[in-house]
Order: sequence, then C-alpha cells, then structure tokens
Amino acid sequence: SCLMWLCSPVAEKTGKVLGEFCRCYKEQYGVALFNSVRYEIEGNGGPQAQLLHRKVPLEDHVIYSGNLFQYIEENKKWRNRFCVVPHNYGLILYENKLAYERELPPRVLINSAGYKILTSVDQYLELVNSSLPGVTPKSGHSPILKCPTDFPLILWHPYARHYYFCVMTGKEQEKWRAVFQDCVRHCNNGISEDSKVEAPAFTDAVRMYRQSKEQYGTWDMLCGNEIQVLSNLVMEELLPELRTTIGPRLKGKAQERQRTWIQISDAVYRMVYEQTKAQYDAVMAKCEQERPQMESTIRTDMDQIITSKEHLASKIRAFVLPKAEVCVRNHVQPYISSILEALMTPTSQGFAEVREVFFKEVTDMNMNIVNEGGLEKLAEYMEKLSHLAFHPVKMQSCYEKMDQLKLEGLQQRFDVSSTSVFKQRAQIHMRQQMDDAVYTFETLLHQDLGKQPGKDDLCKSIQRILERVLKKYDYDSSTVRKKFFREALLQITIPFLLKKLAPTCKGELAKFQELIFEDFASFILVENTYEEVVLQSVMKDIMQAVKEAAVQRKHNLYRDSMVMHNSDPNLHLLGEGIPIDWGEEYSGQPEAEPAADKRRRAKQVVSMIQDDEGVLPYELQPRSPEPREPEEPDPGAPLSSPDGVEEIREALAKKSLQDSVEAEEQLTNADVPSGASVQHAAPASPKPRANAPSEAGAPHATPPSPAPRAETPSLSVGMACHQPSDKETGKEVAPPGGKCSPPQPMSTTESGEGVQTEF
Repeated sequence: SCLMWLCSPVAEKTGKVLGEFCRCYKEQYGVALFNSVRYEIEGNGGPQAQLLHRKVPLEDHVIYSGNLFQYIEENKKWRNRFCVVPHNYGLILYENKLAYERELPPRVLINSAGYKILTSVDQYLELVNSSLPGVTPKSGHSPILKCPTDFPLILWHPYARHYYFCVMTGKEQEKWRAVFQDCVRHCNNGISEDSKVEAPAFTDAVRMYRQSKEQYGTWDMLCGNEIQVLSNLVMEELLPELRTTIGPRLKGKAQERQRTWIQISDAVYRMVYEQTKAQYDAVMAKCEQERPQMESTIRTDMDQIITSKEHLASKIRAFVLPKAEVCVRNHVQPYISSILEALMTPTSQGFAEVREVFFKEVTDMNMNIVNEGGLEKLAEYMEKLSHLAFHPVKMQSCYEKMDQLKLEGLQQRFDVSSTSVFKQRAQIHMRQQMDDAVYTFETLLHQDLGKQPGKDDLCKSIQRILERVLKKYDYDSSTVRKKFFREALLQITIPFLLKKLAPTCKGELAKFQELIFEDFASFILVENTYEEVVLQSVMKDIMQAVKEAAVQRKHNLYRDSMVMHNSDPNLHLLGEGIPIDWGEEYSGQPEAEPAADKRRRAKQVVSMIQDDEGVLPYELQPRSPEPREPEEPDPGAPLSSPDGVEEIREALAKKSLQDSVEAEEQLTNADVPSGASVQHAAPASPKPRANAPSEAGAPHATPPSPAPRAETPSLSVGMACHQPSDKETGKEVAPPGGKCSPPQPMSTTESGEGVQTEF
C-alpha cells in the first residue's frame, strides 16, 4: 500500500529536480555549442596518435556465454540460466541454451550501469543492513539471502533491483566476476564521447546542479546513459526522504522489511526513470530545434563573442585570481606531487601489463606458427588475438593493477568520495590502448601477407611488426597517461578550490553579468568563466608536475618535447579500409553458414567454462514426473530465503544424466507462445547504442506480444498514475489494456512466457 500514495510526491520531487537541471542544461548547451564551433574553426589538436583506432571492434561477436544459477525471488528457488553477454555488454538471461539457439525471448535483459559485483553474501548483507538504518536481523535469525554454493555473484545497486547468481567452482566465479565487471565498466561509461556538444553540456549541467546544492567533488553515480544519471540524481535527494517517511511504516520481521524496502526502492526508481526520460527528451528536442539559429549566430559573430568573453574573464581574473593563488599555494600545491605519484604508480603498472600481455600473446602465436605452420593456423590465432582487448579474463591482470590506487589522507582532504571514478577511467584507457595496438598489428601484418611470405619469412615479419607496434604503443600510452594524470589532478583539485573560494567569491559574481552583451548571453556564462579562471590558477602547477615526472623518465613517460612524427604516412590510410576477416580470408571455408548455425557458433571472445569441463545444464529443483498446477502462495506466510538449501545442495551433488536428458526432452517439447515475436541478441545484428543494452536484444521491428503471467504477491495497489515503459525500464512486459498502476516489483515468471528487462 506504500506505493499508492507515493506516485504524487515522487512525481512532484522528480519534476522539481528535473526543472532545475533542465535550466542548467539549456545554459550549458549554448556554451558547449560555442566551444565546439570555436574548436572546429581554430583547431587545437594534441600529438597525433601513432596507433590505429578500430571503429567497430566487436561486430558479430559475443563476449561470453555460459550457464549459472539465478535466485528467483518470487518462488524462492534457484534456477539454471543461460547467460549471454553480446557486444554491447548487456546481460541477457535465457531459460537455457536451447532457448537462445531457437531465438526464443530472453527472461531478463540487464544494463549493469551503477551496479557493484559482490562475491560474498556477507558483503551483500552488510550493504543491505546499512540501506535501512535501524533494521538489522537479530543474531541467529535467517538472513535475507542464502546461497546453496560457496561461490555467489551478486549484482547490488543502491536504488534498483538486486540480482543473485551462484556457480559451482571458484574458477567459474572468477571468470564470471571478470565478465560482470567488464559489463559494469562499459555500461558505466554510457555517455558517448563522440558527441561534442550534448555530452559536455550534460556533464557540466550535472556538476553545476550539484554545486548549487553545495555538493562538490567526485560523484560515484555519474554512471550509465543520461537518463540513468539523471534518475540517480533524483534518487540521491529522494531516497533519504522516502527512508524517513516509509521506514517506520514497514511491518514484519527485519528480513521482510529489508526485502520490502528493496522492492519499494526499485519501483520508485522505475517511476523516476520514466518521468526523467520524458522530460529530458523534451528539453533535448527543444535545444536541437534551436541549434541551427544559435550556430548561425556563433559563426557570424565569433570574433565579437570571443572579445566579449575575454573582457569578462579579465575583470573576473582581477577579482578572483589573487584569492585563488593564495588558496592554491597554501592548500593545493604542497599535495600535487603526492597525488600524482599515487596516480602514476598503479596506472603505469597497468599500462606496462597491457604491453606485456600483448607481447606475450603475439610471441606465443609466433612460436605456435613455427611449430604448426600454415596460414590457416595464423587465421585461427589472429581471430583470437583481434579481440584480446575485450577478453575480460586475459585483461584482468591489467585492470587489477588499479586496485592499488589509494589516495589515503588526500582523499578526505580533497573531498574525493571514492577512487572508483579514476580506476574505471584508467581501465577504459587500457582497453582502448590494447585494442589500438592489436588493430595496428593486424593491419600491418595483413599488408605484409600480400607478399605471400614463407613460414620463416612470416615469423620474421611478425617479430619485426611486433617491435614496430610496441614503439608506437610506448609513445601513445605515454600521451594517454599524461593526459589522464592532468585530468585526474584537475578533477580532484578544482572542486576543492571552488568550495574553498565560494564564501568569498561566489556571492560577488552577479555584478559581472552586466558585462555580457544580451545577444551573447546564451554563449557566455559568468559561472563558467569564473571556473575557467580558477582552473588557470592551478593549471600551471599541474602541468609542471607532470612535465617534471616525464623529464625524470618516471614510469616510462616521454617528455613533451619528444614528438614522434608520422613515420608511417600510409598507415592511417590502411586503417580506413574494410575490416579484416581472418577466418573468411585464410581459413578456406568459403561457404556461408545458415543463420541458425551462425548464431549457434557465434564467435565468442571468452571460452565457456561449461564446455571446457563438460558440465551439462540442469535444474536445481527436483522435477515432478507429472505436470502440476502452480501453487498459490500463502499471503500470510512470511517472506524468507529458500528453506530447502540442503535439498538444493543435494541436487547439486547428484546432477544425474537422467535428469539432464529429461530436461532436454522437456525443452525440446516446450510450447512457444503463438504469435510471439522473438527478442534476442543476435551476434550479427547492427551495432546498437553502447548505452542501451536492452535494445541490442530486439532486432525485429515488431515488439513481442505480452503474455499472461502467474500471479505473484506484490506491493502494488491499483490506482491512476503514470506507468513506466517496459522497454525503457526493463521490467516485465505488462498486459495490453491493463489498468495503470504503480510499478510492480520486478519479477521473473516461471511459465517461460514473461520477458523481464532492465533499462
């Protein structure tokens, strides 16, 4: 009944937050558009990259797929699921592998942005206990979750639904954890950097909004696409109010109240998400409509706008700079070298490990070619090498170097809530540099193969090209790291300076507004110009610190004066060619595969543990020889974790061949809902938006027909309010024509007819 009266206050709070944000966004949009056009006209490019950049890195590939067990909250049972991670890093759960191969609708589609991957039930219980203060299960009572194996994998989110998985061995857990972390890392980076106007306008608007609420410093929930980030922005303010209002009203045992709170938070998050999407799309459309006129004004009056901005900056500089320089000298300058050293050590170790992994993989390939020989073997090895950067397990040794990053006392001094922002950014750079190195190696080797070398010449060519690419990698990685260090130092120090200067400077900024011509007010903002002046006050010290580190050859950084000119004038032209398909060119298999076979044998970056170890898919729950009607849950029964954990463990130990055969027979004879369109993540589908994994699984134009669901206990009460979209929020498909009601807690039906998605 809690949700019945929540619709109105949630909508009101969401509307208020988004109203303020949209005002900030409109202001920042004009500034970002001006900066983009000015950059286009004046140009200010840095050093030219030596390595090539692949445009479509994972087309026609699946990152990983395999079986694992999922806990279904509605019937409190663990079920075997076949999980597929396509090239857009969405997590897609199918009933089983056969359902995936038949292109049946998936059970769950998950965008993992904002999630944390936990490998311990104790870690999870600690987070759950802290989410609702004052509600902690007494010692000896059954916890909110029991796991039938010692190898859980839990996806925890501060606002959205949690997902519970487990596997049979530590090796499986380690591999799945690496895969899940890669998904989180990719989905967190959901704001496209290709957008030179919308992306900076959005991130600056978020920062300005939070600073208006006296919230400076890094923010852990700046992750996902724009709608997800804004939903997190609303929930950051809304959740404490809900906790205070709803917490005391929750009834039952501690575990029941915790579970109810998680469901309420998830339902509210979906309501917020849907309202946010509608409002943000509207402001985006309005800005896009006004863009041609704004851009025309900028191009016509560029010189006058620049002159006006420089005049404003000179006045603000005279007022702010003396105070800013004192603040920098006393509170920032003494710590810059310490921050830089803390950043450089793990980052450079990670990039060195990228180099080592790349070198080892190419060297091993070369030795195998010597022993086995033939272009067909080369094609097989190159097919694997071409996706090395997207192999979560092989890249894990590189990524984990960033776990050493600790700012210690500096973190508290500069109000850095977490180092995860910097860790994730460095890891994304590592993956990109690895793929650039691999792609450059591929391109040069492919060019060399045109000379049709023999086995000995081929091995010499591979060694020569490897050394050539490593030199380019060393130069590019130095450039990337220096830029990362400068950006990280600014990200740490600028919010600190703004907070320190706010009491004496911010209140005086309004008087500078009169210096801006009204015609240029959309492109010049006093607040932005003030921040640029503060940035200039510390930028010299940051540049000097990074330069000194490079001069001392610390961590293999190149000096700024060391410019590697374009020694391969035709290399970048080669990179513009058609992508290389090693299998098609050199494997000697000209015949095209049927679509079904192609899907079944989709190229996979990470090998399946189940295939390696011969583990058959199986159900954790014992099967009944006769089909039974689903039992109605007892509404009076307390919600708890499964009581049959011992029975589950016993079932896990048995895994008899008879059960597996029976399961396969049931799958083969399963009824498919007539007229239902197939929703899947076909490896050969067109490239989706990187920040919308749920759409990767829907290449068909016709949406799936909603199917009836088994009744499950829920928190909802029928009432008139806006119903969030299943497509966008990723929840279970609702029946057409149904009454509008508050969002249901996410559920997974066991009838095989429902589809559950997540953002």
